[in-house]
This record gives sequence, structure tokens and C-alpha cells, in this order.
Amino acid sequence: MTPAELSRTVLRAVRRAVDADVLRAPVPERAVVERPRPGGRGDYSTNVALKLAGPAGRPAREVAEILRAQLMLIGYDAIVDVEVTGPGFLNFTLAPDAHSSVVRTVLAQGRAYGHGTALAGDVVRVGTGTLACALARIAHALGASVVHTSGAASSTAGAEGCDSTESTDRATQSGENPAERALVARLGPDAAVWHLVWPTATASPDDLLVQRETNPLFRVRYAHARTRALGRNAAALGFRGEEAEGTGSGDAPEARALVRALADHPAVLEAAARHRAPDRLARHLDMTAEAFFRFHDAHPVLPLGDEKPSVAHRSRLALAEATGTVLAGGLSLLGISAPEHL
Repeated sequence: MTPAELSRTVLRAVRRAVDADVLRAPVPERAVVERPRPGGRGDYSTNVALKLAGPAGRPAREVAEILRAQLMLIGYDAIVDVEVTGPGFLNFTLAPDAHSSVVRTVLAQGRAYGHGTALAGDVVRVGTGTLACALARIAHALGASVVHTSGAASSTAGAEGCDSTESTDRATQSGENPAERALVARLGPDAAVWHLVWPTATASPDDLLVQRETNPLFRVRYAHARTRALGRNAAALGFRGEEAEGTGSGDAPEARALVRALADHPAVLEAAARHRAPDRLARHLDMTAEAFFRFHDAHPVLPLGDEKPSVAHRSRLALAEATGTVLAGGLSLLGISAPEHL
């Protein structure tokens, strides 16, 4: 269960409570679901009860208890527990297989994972240049109409002119002004785009040219390349990734952290578009890469020595392949290539 699915579940509970006349408040258009803050519990939390308390004229914790009761009546197998904490937060603990379903969803949807209609009907206005193209691609993937503005002129064209991730086209996209053209000539299109999207990622733009762990662009692209190498090596050993019901790839702490990063991807895309902040996607890709390396170091994806491929190996490989898919899709939206070999 992804945060987006959990958000829809929360809204369903609100509608049920309103329809049953146990809660008198307008049903919000969306419910923000995020990871619990420090001191929180469970896998995800929402502050929807705090938002509804004023319109309902009731204490937030009372509203939260009403929603908790509705969620328990709905009875999703993916939700193990719903707890009310603090002033009225709803905290969710998910079943291990709920994490497995995230992996299956990513593998089924491919690079389109996280795309959808969350911004359908919204008009996102962007200018020209690298940041505009990155934002246009992200917003367009979420169903928004993108208006490219230049001076007094504007045109509605989706993400037109910003779709390709071929180096020559990206160099042109990044060359909207002399400073960007100089940066592309100095760093190459991929590093130039990363720096322009997330300028504080490194102390100096030149750090993006060094292949080492302190380089976030290298970390992300190396993590992607590593996932693809695991897939090739597994194929040579005669097995493939498979996230089946009940295999529980999310049982280990490192795996659960990685699956949560994958589950957060759609919400990150939406936040990046709504807040006009493509750097949020770059930061999330870096965090996902770091979670992948922690998982990879703690749990061998491939059999060791004479060991035969097991259900655990297939499950870990599926998680690795899903990670590579998310990293490749995110890089593509930013306009950065995702090579399978580094």
C-alpha cells in the first residue's frame, strides 16, 4: 500500500463518517500521508483529524477516534493497526505484504510508476531553461497542463520540448542562457542539469564530475547501474526477481526502509510539482540510492558460493529491480540519463 492509496483510504473513512452523520465537516480533496515525525509510531501518519477539528467543532483527538473507528470498519488487510497519537495524528502500521505490493506495483508499472492524474485540471506555468523543463516533465506526468511562458508570450504544450533525455537535446534545453551553456560545456549535460536542479547538493559543481560516494549524482546513477547488474548476473544464474504474496521482502529493517522510499515516490513527484521544486525529486532519488546500498550491504541479493537461489533471493532481486526502475524514471523526469553500466 502506497501513501497515495493510504490517502484515498483515509478520505473514504472521512466520507463514511460524514455520511453516517457522526462527523459534520466538509470532506477534504486530499489527505496528506507521510512518514511519522520523530517520536511518532507506525509506518505512516496523517494530520487530517487536526485539519477537520475546526470545521467539525470538535477536539482533534475526538475526530481522530471517529476516523479510526471508520478505518477499522473498512478493514483493510494491508493495515495492521491504526493508532491515535499526540494532539490527533492517525498512525498506520502496515502488514509486511503491504510492502511487497509496492514492489509488485513498481515492477508492473515500470517507469510510469508515480505518474497519474493528481494534478489533472491544474495549470502549471513555467519559464524556460533546465528547471522549467524538469518541472514541466514532472507536472505533465501528473496530468497537469503546462504553460511555457517567455516574456509576454505563452503556450500550452504539455511538456513539449522537454521530453527527450538524449544528450544533444538536453544540452539544447540547458542552453537557454550563456551561464547555462557554459555550465553544460564545463560539466556535460547530466551533471549540469543535476547542479541546476539541486545546486546545494555539492560544495562545488566540479564535485559532480568525480565518481565517489560524496557525489550524489554518482550515487544515484551507480545505484541504478548496480540494480541492473544484479539482474544480469541473476539471469546468468538462471533465476529472476519475483515478489510473490507472503514473501515479505519488507521484513528486514533495511528492506522496509527501501520499500518505504519506493512507496513515497508518487507523493514526492506530486510535492515537487505543487511546490515548483524539482530538487525534491533529486533529494528523494539520493535518499533512495542510499537506502538501496544499506539494503544491498546487509542482505546478499545473489546466492553466495554453491548456494542455490531461494525465495528470499528472488524477493530481494525484485526489490532491487524495482529500485532501479524508480531511479531510472526519476532521472528521466529530471532530464538526466540512467546508464546501465558505469
